Amino acid sequence: MFTFTYKRFFSAVAMVGVISLQPASADSDVDPLEGFNRSVYSFNKAVDRVVYKPLAQAYTSVTPDLVEKGVHNFFSNIGDVTTLLNSALQLKGEASAISLSRIMFNTTFGLGGVLDVATPMGLREQTEDFGQTLGYWGAPSGPYVVLPLLGPSNVRDTVGLAVDINTDVWGREAKPTDSKNVGTGLRLLDRRVQLFPAERLVSGDEYVFVRDAYMQRREFLVQDGRFDQQFDESDF
Repeated sequence: MFTFTYKRFFSAVAMVGVISLQPASADSDVDPLEGFNRSVYSFNKAVDRVVYKPLAQAYTSVTPDLVEKGVHNFFSNIGDVTTLLNSALQLKGEASAISLSRIMFNTTFGLGGVLDVATPMGLREQTEDFGQTLGYWGAPSGPYVVLPLLGPSNVRDTVGLAVDINTDVWGREAKPTDSKNVGTGLRLLDRRVQLFPAERLVSGDEYVFVRDAYMQRREFLVQDGRFDQQFDESDF
């Protein structure tokens, strides 16, 4: 559901709060569909408030912490496959080797990924997706867009999301269908639970905050942590 891209946004919230980047421009080049986007954003928020957030709260209240962590680790291990593919497409040899090593160690010694044995070994989890790959090779982000149920995005990341969905190991390979559906539900709940701490950091016009945080965070990821020249030392 909408946490697919909301995860990217909320990982940006903490960064925005710490380093206080300049707000993204609100002109028509950045958000030409603002009226439509705000309507979709309101719809997504209503669905989250009525359906998804209560389910996530119930899930985390009845599920032992150890089980929650195992579910999170399992799907993070699957996500490492997407990171590996996109690191390779970006010709990042070291990053590809780290992701491959994480998959190997966590799948074998980590009992199929339920245990994260790679991180304590110094193999830190990375995140790469096809939207980042397109940006790495020079594709512009395009205008900001809010996707129904999927949340904040832009034209480039929307194209990338379509590719990522089709290369997702769980979505393509998990069987039987009943088990696949249960796992997908757990995956979505886990993603929503991960957002709880960051929600408290949102301030001001929530729509603008989300938009600016998302666009800045995506640029940060595409640049591998190197800030664009439009930010000088006084901004930090």
